[in-house]
Amino acid sequence: ISPPLSQSLPRPPAISAMYKVLVATGDVLLAGTYSSISITLIGARGESPKQRLDHLGRDFIRGAYEVSCEQDLGPLLMVRLHKDPYLYFPSDNWFCRFVRVKTPQDETYHFPSYQWMEGYGTLTLREGTGMVPPPSWDLGHAGGLSERGLLVGKGLLSHCCSWTEYAPGWPRCLNVGSTEELNSNSKYLFTMTTVFAMRTKKKSSNHGHFLSSEYVTEHWVDDDFFGYQYLNGVNPVIIRKCTKIPENFPVTQEMVAGSLAEGTSLQKELENGNMFITDYKILEGIPTCELDGKPQYISAPLCLLYLNPQGQMMPVAIQISQTPGPENPIFLPSDSTWDWMLAKIWVRLANFHVHEVNTHLLEAHFLGEVYTMATLRQLPMCHPIYKLLIPHTRYIFHINTLARTSLLQAGGLLDKATSTGREGMLKLLARGLQATSYTSLCLPDDLEDRGVTSLPNYYYRDDGMKIWAAIEKYVSGIVGFYYKSDAAVKGDSELQAWIHEIFTEGFLSRKSSGVPSSLETAPELIRFLTMVIYCCSARHSAVNSGQFDFAAWIPNTPPTLRQPPPKVKGATTLQSVLDTLPDVSSTCSLLVVLSVVSNELGDLRRLGNYPDEHFTEDEPKRHIAAFQAQLAEISKEIKERNQMLPLSYSYMDPAVVENSVTV
Repeated sequence: ISPPLSQSLPRPPAISAMYKVLVATGDVLLAGTYSSISITLIGARGESPKQRLDHLGRDFIRGAYEVSCEQDLGPLLMVRLHKDPYLYFPSDNWFCRFVRVKTPQDETYHFPSYQWMEGYGTLTLREGTGMVPPPSWDLGHAGGLSERGLLVGKGLLSHCCSWTEYAPGWPRCLNVGSTEELNSNSKYLFTMTTVFAMRTKKKSSNHGHFLSSEYVTEHWVDDDFFGYQYLNGVNPVIIRKCTKIPENFPVTQEMVAGSLAEGTSLQKELENGNMFITDYKILEGIPTCELDGKPQYISAPLCLLYLNPQGQMMPVAIQISQTPGPENPIFLPSDSTWDWMLAKIWVRLANFHVHEVNTHLLEAHFLGEVYTMATLRQLPMCHPIYKLLIPHTRYIFHINTLARTSLLQAGGLLDKATSTGREGMLKLLARGLQATSYTSLCLPDDLEDRGVTSLPNYYYRDDGMKIWAAIEKYVSGIVGFYYKSDAAVKGDSELQAWIHEIFTEGFLSRKSSGVPSSLETAPELIRFLTMVIYCCSARHSAVNSGQFDFAAWIPNTPPTLRQPPPKVKGATTLQSVLDTLPDVSSTCSLLVVLSVVSNELGDLRRLGNYPDEHFTEDEPKRHIAAFQAQLAEISKEIKERNQMLPLSYSYMDPAVVENSVTV
């Protein structure tokens, strides 16, 4: 940002009050404007005349001005910024960071903005002190919502956010058909949009920064690495403890005896909590497609794993389909090398689809969009929960719109690369939403529910719990500052409208999800906000950032298979494995997708990095500083641990985690 420039406007006669105004423009390219910018100050005792800030030209970057009034305006409530045509210059966009006003009494008022103004119009900014509506405020009375929005100032995006249904059974989403329809406040910088488009049009050969893809290529056939990926791969949220063998997965002691430690048994290990399972039943009956005129295949396997005395998670039995029978054998490590390899490949195929569609797209991207929509639609800019969440919504509209128009549409990249194709993916995500629960989204509850709280070498859990605790402490400080009682939470009509919209539009009013439709207490609010921030930042990083690392070697994460599952043992050969794996076209399409989603944006913001100062009071700023210090300590601990590991786990290092779902 350029240094402040002083500018004095001519003083009219009978001046009784003079206000010093500082207007800050963003430091991004083309943030300035050729338009005419004027300002109106609004206080408890009246408002100033509209006065032009006449530092002209594209170099209108940051200016200090004097605004004169015939009377003292009293405590300042709002400012209005007016953007009007100037001479022959064309309409342009202007990014206003904030307005700061010093009164004749030497008091300073802050008006956060951090918004683009497109074209011509007026932007109303409320004084930055966080404010919740009084308990008596009724959103249901005539004009209530618009009056409240006028009083406190809603963001420009709130007026262009309407819901639509992308597909039956999906969370509802922003009603736009392309990124061109997005407001500038939702868009990537133009350079990043160009980079995204270029990467989806041609294959990239610069993979030097993906540190573990070579390791995966060398170790993908190893059973211990197969199990490791359930703990620290891109889908570390599916494995759960097995205390009883399912009836449709009739594994016996004789089958697994050779895979268990000496002197133990399957029953003992079930009782001791050392058996784990991954069940892909959600894939049963999902339709498949044809690629290049050839049928593609998918299955719904079950995989039994054993935590051995060395702390390794080892697969010991795989059934490729849900219904047991002579043509659906249970494959074992003692089978031929090719039989066992192919069985694991079928599991990895299933894991790819469940991860990509449900763990990644649904639970991070599309539910993150729901939280963003509700925040922009229901919470004014002065609301403390808006201030808390808005940094964690950055760019999600843009990346999700790109996903719907480039990856998910008919004939898109996923339609060309996966065995389910678009139609199968639509059904799978709808099933995923039906299966998603509040428990599965809240990390401590999820770990307890899956019985994995004490697993060794589970770095996703270890790092995630530290970050969850840091977020929870930060959120607790913010909530405690603005809500002095449970009654204040319950009585916040805007907050209740926000959570209700998330419940109805995101989770389709499904009570069995456990997602609240109202918030009654401060602890309930803290938990929900912690979940939102965690899922939009650390959890997304865990399930997204390693995709190229683990899937660039296609046999480890195939998006489709070209032959049906084997019906007998002993018939698999190297050639039949090669004939089953994806062809070159599908492989290339997937690699393009992975290259895009595994790359960082140039203007990323790390977790806890809040350059846009939405909070203006000192206490929230202290909580932010404490949060940042705690994240820095977590990052240090992760880096020290990783130095001792053969394969480091850095996907949840706060130094690489972004605030929001940006890619």
